[in-house]
Order: sequence, then structure tokens, then C-alpha cells
Amino acid sequence: MKAKKVSALLLSAALAVSVLAGCGGGRGTEEAAAPAADSTEAADAADTAEAAPVEDAAEESAEAPAAGGGVIGVALPWLGTQNWAEAEVMFKEQLEAAGYEPIIQAADQKVPQQQQQIESMIENGAKVIVVGPVDGSQLGSVLEKAKDAGVYVIGYDRLLENTTGVDGVVQFGSVKTGELQAEALLQGLKDLKGEAPYNIELFGGGPADPNAPNFFTGAMSVLQPLIDDGTLVVVSGQTDFTQCATVDWDNAKAQSRMDAILAGNYSDIEIDGVLSPNDGIARAIITSCENAGQPIPVVSGLDAENESVEWVWSGRQYSTVAKPTNALVAETVSIIDSILSGNGMPATDVTANNGVIDVPVYELPPVVVTKDNAKEVFADDPDRLALLKD
Repeated sequence: MKAKKVSALLLSAALAVSVLAGCGGGRGTEEAAAPAADSTEAADAADTAEAAPVEDAAEESAEAPAAGGGVIGVALPWLGTQNWAEAEVMFKEQLEAAGYEPIIQAADQKVPQQQQQIESMIENGAKVIVVGPVDGSQLGSVLEKAKDAGVYVIGYDRLLENTTGVDGVVQFGSVKTGELQAEALLQGLKDLKGEAPYNIELFGGGPADPNAPNFFTGAMSVLQPLIDDGTLVVVSGQTDFTQCATVDWDNAKAQSRMDAILAGNYSDIEIDGVLSPNDGIARAIITSCENAGQPIPVVSGLDAENESVEWVWSGRQYSTVAKPTNALVAETVSIIDSILSGNGMPATDVTANNGVIDVPVYELPPVVVTKDNAKEVFADDPDRLALLKD
């Protein structure tokens, strides 16, 4: 809120409102600012009185905060995959470089732990909290608490569901990601497995992650017509997301399911391809096929993890989808800058309904990576480029 010169009485009232606004600033400060426009005439009338020096100091301190200051909370679900471990490091680097004080915590895939971490961030005066949820539907109460405290909440990589306590979500297009995975699978089948029909199986991600059914929906929009016309044959018959989901994105659970599918359906036939929702599960699927004596099928992936980048380059895994963590973190920090510069959430034409409200979505484009384009995709990523050894 920008202050005008006011009388001592008006200044005292303004300071009292400021104290009652609580920690965080952010959204709460903007909401408190709205009635101030109604008091403009009174403030202008008070300009005729001589202002005390303390009023000048108060005027300066009441200016809207500039970007590059204050506590920013970052609540991550865990650090068990490369993309989340990268996010921890990159948020620290980028937030500190922008002049913020980051509080970054990971919840080890435990919802109560993440709830407690977010509460602690509120209590420690976070102006914005970035949340990569363990379960996007289980944080409603603590996010409403953040909203009441005037704290902005930004979903990171995953939608925050069933709550009004979210201001936006930054992510790579999840339905588009699924479409790209399916298209890569089809291209790999065409290139490596001869003529149709092709025997395939389908895997989905963790059902608590709102991206997982979107990945699957996007993929099935491409694959289902070809299943219907017989080009693709899902030998196990498991085509529903609830059948194909991998609880907690657990690689071991995916490998166990693949072992069972192969034992029950592929004793005398070969499997040609598998839709995999991410790289860890892709590697588990490939390992299962190798253990069963099957030729390596065409397998999709996601996240461009180092090990899978190497597997793609060697031909062991057909594809992955790159979602550069650095770009996603940079977009999130840019939104934080906009908020704390007094400009609010940036404009976007994309929204997603979270069950309660339409949430602004800031989408970045994912990119399919195969051996054919890996050097091009990672041209500006020296660490991954170094993995592509001739």
C-alpha cells in the first residue's frame, strides 16, 4: 500500500491495521489495500497540516515491497528422483540470487509432514509458498490457513486440488506430455518393430499425483483409436488408469507388475512396446523384460534423468520427455518477482479447475528426446550433453 502524508491520528490507525494484517504480506496486504482508496479525500485534507518527521519515515516504509526480498517457502514432496533433487538445489540458487530468503523442505512422500512444513513456513513469515504436493488433494486446510494469513501459494509441477488457497500452478503441460509419450511409442514401434499389430502394455504414474491421470489421458487420446482398430493389442487387457497406475511412482512396484504381466501373458509371444509414465518406471520395465528373456521393447519415459538419457543414447530406452527443472524454477521465481513487486499474478489464458476454483496455469512446453535429437535438445545442458558419449 502506498502511503500519503496523513495526520498523526490517521497514521496510528493505519499502523494498527498493518499489525492486525499478520505475517506474510502478499495477498492479505493487497486485500487490506482496497478500502484505502475510499479514504483518499480524508488523507488529502490532512495534507494541509504539517507532517511530523515520523510520518515521512512511515511513508517510505509503507511503500509496496520490491521484488528481491523476504522469506519464500518451498515445500517439495521428496528428493527421491532427479527432478525433485534438482529443484531443491535450483530453488535455493535462484531465490538467493534474486535476494530472497528461501526455506526449502521435502516431505519424504508423507502428507502430514508436508502439512507441518507448510504451517512452519507460514509461522516464519513466508510471503509466498511454492508447493509441489505429495498429494494434491490433501492440503486444503493448511493452504486455506496460508490464504487467511495473506500468503500467496503457487503449485509447482502439480495442481493443488479442492481448495481456494492456491493462486496459480507452474507446470509443463501434463496432457500434452502424455500425448508426446504416446506419439514417441508409436514412432519407435514403427521404426524398430516392423509391421503392425504390436503387442503393448500400459503403465501410469502415482494416483495421488494429479498429473498422472492427465499423462494417461493424453496418451490414451492417441493410443485408444489404434487399440480399437487392432493396430495395438494390449495383451493383458489392462487399459484403465486404475489398473495401470503405479502407487507412489514406486519403481519396484512397477517392476513387480511387469513381472506378473509377462509371466501371465507373454510365455510364448514377444512384447513390442510399453507406455511408461516416467524414466524410473521405464528402467524398471526394461529390467523386467530383460530378466524374462524378452527382447527390449520400445519404452517411453519422462524427466530426462541422467541414467535414462544414457539408456536412450545407447538404444536401451527408446525415448524420454525433457521437462527442464531449471526452466520451471525460473518461471516460478519470475512469478514471485511479479507478486512481490506489487503486480500480482501474471496474466495467463490457461486455467484448470481444481474442484473448487479455476486455477491460473503457467505452462511450459515439454520436449520428446530420442537418440536422433538428444544432442540438439541438450545443446545448452552441459551435464546431460556430457552423457552422450560416442
